Amino acid sequence: MNHSTTESTPLSAAVQLTDAERQPCEVWTRVMGYHRPVASFNIGKQGEHQERQFFAEQRCAG
Repeated sequence: MNHSTTESTPLSAAVQLTDAERQPCEVWTRVMGYHRPVASFNIGKQGEHQERQFFAEQRCAG
């Protein structure tokens, strides 16, 4: 038998989670050479982390 995972239903419609089923994602970042979870930062450092701007190196090289 040949089973296809891409039948008539797209993947985004196949999996729908309610907020009660979701699990929080723990975000880690590198600080002074070691990794720490952002949740353990004080309120000021968490604010600094949220203000970070990320860039794509390929767009800057052009």
